[in-house]
Amino acid sequence: MHQIESERGERGSVEASRACAPDAASKVFVVDDDEKLREGLQSLLESVGFHVETFPSTAQFCERVQTAIPSCLILDVRLKGESGLEFQEWAAENEIVMPIIFMSGYGDIEMSVRAMKGGAVNFLTKPFREQDMIESVTEALQRDAARLAKLSQSSTLREQFSTLTPRERDIAVLVAAGYMNKAAASKLELSEMTVKIYRARAMKKLAARTTADLVRKIRTLQIEGDAGSIADPPRRDG
Repeated sequence: MHQIESERGERGSVEASRACAPDAASKVFVVDDDEKLREGLQSLLESVGFHVETFPSTAQFCERVQTAIPSCLILDVRLKGESGLEFQEWAAENEIVMPIIFMSGYGDIEMSVRAMKGGAVNFLTKPFREQDMIESVTEALQRDAARLAKLSQSSTLREQFSTLTPRERDIAVLVAAGYMNKAAASKLELSEMTVKIYRARAMKKLAARTTADLVRKIRTLQIEGDAGSIADPPRRDG
């Protein structure tokens, strides 16, 4: 039984998907105990520019998994001696963050709902169309690339925030809380001019071009637990 339905030669064919191929840094992992299916998927995905590694089990996949580059996992729901859905839950608990595309030879709605609630990109029933798999992989890699970009931005912002002096942090946090210069000066028992100076320094270090930009960055840090709040006692040192 063919598990992948070929569409070569038709409109919207696999050849048209070459334009969607990701950059060389991305990786597609395939886990299925069916060797022929693994080989078929690898051939299909590599034909449109994806970089693919295949494994017969999740244990072997875990030995090679990479989460520092845009990646996704194509996973069979039912493997020999293990459950793809249980692995999805285990991976989440162990911080293996990667978009998953599930495959199944059974059109089980309950399994599909469980997979999607767990964050799966798609749940494809075998035999599936080549184009459906390619589009799912493209979406998964784009999603993971966006996640990594956000992590990188957060890391840069935390590094910038760490360069602020205690007083610059106090004032930046107060500005994010809606304090005007005069009110911040009163709260911290400083002159308004001093507040303006520290505020300007904080904006420069955080690469904030406007007050709105400063507020957005401080609030992002607060959500991530990396910046204080106005409830924190004001510091007296410079």
